[in-house]
Amino acid sequence: MESAKMRPAAMATKSEYRRMELEPEEELDVEEWARRAEAQRRRRRSGGRYVFTCALFASLNAVLLGYDVGVMSGAIIYIQKDLHITEFQEEILVGCLSVVSLLGSLSGGRTSDAIGRKWTMALGAIVFQTGAAIMTFAPSFTVLMIGRLLAGVGIGFGAMISAVYIAEISPAAARGTLTSLPEICINLGILLGYVSNYAFSGLSEHINWRIMLGVGILPSIFIGFALFVIPESPRWLMMEKRVPEARAVLLQISESEDEVEERLAEIEEAASLLKSTKSEDKAVWMELLNPSPAVRRMLYAGCGIQMFQQITGIDATVYYSPTIFRDAGIKSDQELLAATVAVGFTKTVFILVAIFLIDKVGRKPLLYVSTIGMTICLFVLGIALTLQKHAMGLISPRIGIDLAVFAVCGNVAFFSIGMGPICWVLSSEIFPLRLRAQASALGQVGGRVSSGLVSMSFLSMARIISVAGMFFVFAAISTVSVAFVYFCVPETKGKTLEQIEIMFEGGKEWRRGEVELEDTQHLIQSSKKPVSVG
Repeated sequence: MESAKMRPAAMATKSEYRRMELEPEEELDVEEWARRAEAQRRRRRSGGRYVFTCALFASLNAVLLGYDVGVMSGAIIYIQKDLHITEFQEEILVGCLSVVSLLGSLSGGRTSDAIGRKWTMALGAIVFQTGAAIMTFAPSFTVLMIGRLLAGVGIGFGAMISAVYIAEISPAAARGTLTSLPEICINLGILLGYVSNYAFSGLSEHINWRIMLGVGILPSIFIGFALFVIPESPRWLMMEKRVPEARAVLLQISESEDEVEERLAEIEEAASLLKSTKSEDKAVWMELLNPSPAVRRMLYAGCGIQMFQQITGIDATVYYSPTIFRDAGIKSDQELLAATVAVGFTKTVFILVAIFLIDKVGRKPLLYVSTIGMTICLFVLGIALTLQKHAMGLISPRIGIDLAVFAVCGNVAFFSIGMGPICWVLSSEIFPLRLRAQASALGQVGGRVSSGLVSMSFLSMARIISVAGMFFVFAAISTVSVAFVYFCVPETKGKTLEQIEIMFEGGKEWRRGEVELEDTQHLIQSSKKPVSVG
């Protein structure tokens, strides 16, 4: 009965609420209206700052992933010299983290539904700390691999759930920006890893790589402090029928009490929709394995974007940037690491550009710019490396090196503008509440497996077809990703999570990304119809 009273609020748009609140009533004098308007503006600013703080703290998990990716690219040079590992062991050490992190992603979805989003992030940080400590003091390759595996599981936990948490606490107008924060933190972590490589490279080969890896424990300590600041996800609290706690959280992150009631009604409607259909009786994983047309479209978009993010070669570019630059003609370790710092700086700067544009320009335009730009840069990098190997007389070695560095920096810049952050945004916002944690975990599995396969095969394949040949392959795959964006990715800018679910239900109209109020009313009315048992 109570939810029925709340449904009209869910049908109203936020702009209607704001208009009703800001229009002065005849019985109110001008001063009283101005006082109320100012109080509402203060509350809006306070709520926006609080949401941003929560999203930023939740994103610290992504620093762990970024730091590991960045630091391993340089640390592997000295691990190879100190522990005398083979090229095959190097590939396994570098690539296994991506594959193993899928274990954390898979178990993270179920764990977050059981203990909450917040404490799942805490569990991931603890597991990562344990793995990082083992790697720091590893006396052999075997012990180093044990630590690496634990770190991968911890990263899988944190990376999967942080984007889900941020999507569930963010208002629709700012969700793209806030859900992109993990990608910023990944890039910041990569840059810190590169800087750590350069800073400690002058130490002895037995010590420097251990300090490089050990510094990665520090971000996870800050995550522990962050847990005392951020609240639990209101959507998870509603799933657990802890309505007063969910309301209290929404009061902190919403602009008005009317908006709180509206969002509560939307969440309640989304959480209870399947109770009136036969599909509610199926387990979540059974629904994902036997999806409806709408869920299938969601899986294509969410899992596909995760896979294309990795099979276009971004992790290979970051992990093996010293190998790429050595192939381009750079000789000394110091120069190699200095060039990787330039790559990390470029990657971090351009993710900031994406943050300012993602909720203004939209997801698809940025994805088009990103995928087309990556394709061009990967092709140019392949040409530059080919000329350095087979046409030394046509260009000077310095020009070849500069062109290779420019192409790598351009590739990571275009990646950071679109494919990097929007992958996180889409995979956390397009799935309905009942499937969000598990489906996001499934997407992470595809992404992590793709990353691991690319990372663990890069050196071996490069030996067969050359480093330049590998980047021609990545350029071809990136070309396919442009078509994927056109056919499989809808525009979700400015829509609530519940409206996005309705959009995917819209059959052939889903790609337009348009959701009308009548669609919402139709879905709500259809959810009220009794289910036939005959």
